[in-house]
Amino acid sequence: MAYPRGLTDDVRTDWGDLGEATGKPAVFGEGDLSALPEPVRRWLTHSIAPETPLLTAVEVTTHGTVRDSAWRDFSATQRLSPARGFVWAANGTMAGMPVTGFDRYTRLTGQKRWRLLSRVPVRTADGPDLTRSSAARLAGDLLIVAPAAALSSRVKWQPLDADRAVARIRVDAGYHEVTLTVAADGSLTSMSMPRWGADTRGSFSERVFGADLTDETTFEGFTIPGTVVAGWDHGTAAWADGQFLRYTVDAAHYR
Repeated sequence: MAYPRGLTDDVRTDWGDLGEATGKPAVFGEGDLSALPEPVRRWLTHSIAPETPLLTAVEVTTHGTVRDSAWRDFSATQRLSPARGFVWAANGTMAGMPVTGFDRYTRLTGQKRWRLLSRVPVRTADGPDLTRSSAARLAGDLLIVAPAAALSSRVKWQPLDADRAVARIRVDAGYHEVTLTVAADGSLTSMSMPRWGADTRGSFSERVFGADLTDETTFEGFTIPGTVVAGWDHGTAAWADGQFLRYTVDAAHYR
């Protein structure tokens, strides 16, 4: 198996586990959607082609820019699964030198590990605060890139209005509430959620996290946002300053 650069031995094992197929999925169109809020029905009938297997494990390839002290270009591959978590493996540059590493939520824990020239640590983090934040990230990312996850038994829906609904998503022992906004044509336009995160001083608290979603693209029967702008303080006056991730989806493969 080929692995992304920068993975540790244990995260290589996670990567392989996340590549396992969804077991015996149903196909879209066989189930009854009538119990779902109308915006969710509109979104799913728009984003999942009839008779598409309801696969919830996905590998997504992206490129874009990420901000820490400055905006930096990156390319990344991410594997996600509702039951197993995610690994986001990326590479970029810092001061003209290559940086590789990963963010993950697997085995009930979160972790960041980034190295310059594959040797010099530039960011390493773990612990309960990061784990809590990373579990929420899994909940939000899944609905954006794996629409079939919306029909999982892990997700309970509540309507808000004609264009919005809230998904209460179970991730291991915790629950996360994700609000989706759906356009009249069924496309997703935004995602927002309370998420545990650090401020500029490194102090953690529950904050508003979200993403603007545009430029749909279709892979293997699933239509998903092709451009994502994500960050803190979504929907507030501080949104422009809170953005830290902008990316374009290049490919998605469902298992």
